[in-house]
Amino acid sequence: MAKRERVMRMSVEQPLWRALTAYRVLTMLYAVGLFATAYDEFVRPWVAVAYYAVLCGWTLATLPRVASAARCTKRFLAADLTIAVTGILLTTVADAHERVQAGGPTLPSIWTAGSVLAFAIKGGWRWAALASCLVAVANLVERGTPARDTVHNVILVCIASIAIGYVVEVARASERTLARALEIEAATRERERLARDIHDSVLQVLAMVQRRGAVIGGEAAELGRMAGEQEVALRTLVSGGLVPVSRVSEDAAEGALVRAVEEEPEPGGPVDLRALLAPYAGARVSLAEPGAPVPLAPAAAREVAAAVGAALDNVRRHAGEDARAWILVEDEPDEVIVTVRDDGPGIPEGRLVQAEGEGRLGVVLSIRGRLRDLGGSAELISVPGQGTEVELKVPKDVTDTRGKAEQR
Repeated sequence: MAKRERVMRMSVEQPLWRALTAYRVLTMLYAVGLFATAYDEFVRPWVAVAYYAVLCGWTLATLPRVASAARCTKRFLAADLTIAVTGILLTTVADAHERVQAGGPTLPSIWTAGSVLAFAIKGGWRWAALASCLVAVANLVERGTPARDTVHNVILVCIASIAIGYVVEVARASERTLARALEIEAATRERERLARDIHDSVLQVLAMVQRRGAVIGGEAAELGRMAGEQEVALRTLVSGGLVPVSRVSEDAAEGALVRAVEEEPEPGGPVDLRALLAPYAGARVSLAEPGAPVPLAPAAAREVAAAVGAALDNVRRHAGEDARAWILVEDEPDEVIVTVRDDGPGIPEGRLVQAEGEGRLGVVLSIRGRLRDLGGSAELISVPGQGTEVELKVPKDVTDTRGKAEQR
């Protein structure tokens, strides 16, 4: 069956990209202004003019690149940081040595911080730390010695970019959580609406067909029986929860991306016992279960479900096809109790002992043996003329016969 996918996009980081765009333009103008005011102090001003021509052209041409995370690719970030580092290293060529040693500004000046911030917004604090380290190395090479003002500026850029990167990661996590909550709320409301509509129409019609068919008899009775089975199956589907749905959040171009997909149980993880017992429900088998999942280790859940199936087989074999059965699931703190009861004639006293002596050990091996291997127990209570009750108990921390513990 094809999966239905619902996508919901949100973005809390988009304002950061818009702010970064404005920051790059303003710092570009600031760097050019600094050069213009100190033009006469440069020993090779033509080098600075050529660099600023490249810087201005690059900044203006790449404004769309820093408009969103999708367009701000790794290749662009690498090229952008390369231009910043190149400008820092060219400062020693274009500017006077005395100005460099006195702590004069580099050619890109604070424009370099915009390149580092792009790393932070795109990839978080780890990317920001990498870009900050590269800029720090370039500044130390340009200055020649780790002067106080250089170290101060390097540390300031590093701390600021890492902090912003961390804030971005926290914002994305919050965004994913909010998107998942909104998706679950919307799915729950839709399921409740469908459940109301189905309950008010389809389920009532199926129940009426079942009752009228039983009254009329003949072929109508068979039609009523089939309608009863479909009513139970549809009611189980409407109630939901037996097949869990996972809303998976991922980072996308515009923020969080939520997909609704069918969730598969994790290998070795607990499974919901209700999902394994649901197929046994039908027109003559009623299933009563908790509203919350009943987690059990996979092997234990399968063995319990198989034991329930064996008990129902005994009901059909010995009580007849028309006998009714009830399955009750109880989730206790330390164990799970499953009770199978029928309205058949019951088991005559001594019949089980006689069957065991004759070599017919279906009940003993299929039910008691399974539960014993799980560290649980199975009790059969039967009163002639009043049906049979099978009570299965299995601990939630199961240890099989090989001594291998299966956690919850």
